Amino acid sequence: MAEAQKNNPLHGKTLQMILEHLVDYYGWEHLSTKININCFKNNPSIKSSLAFLRKTPWAREKVESLYLYTLRRG
Repeated sequence: MAEAQKNNPLHGKTLQMILEHLVDYYGWEHLSTKININCFKNNPSIKSSLAFLRKTPWAREKVESLYLYTLRRG
């Protein structure tokens, strides 16, 4: 099992770390255009966004996908 995780770029990354990276990289305004969800548009915060993303698998998948895209871009 550890062998399978070795190549997973999300291994060891918390959702908070991923979200903070994206906010640093894009900013809230540009992030809300990349991923069209209200928690990024209306009074965004890490705390409120994490609460939404933890309850909403499709939104979390979009955030993780965008994070992986930013890693590939360098």
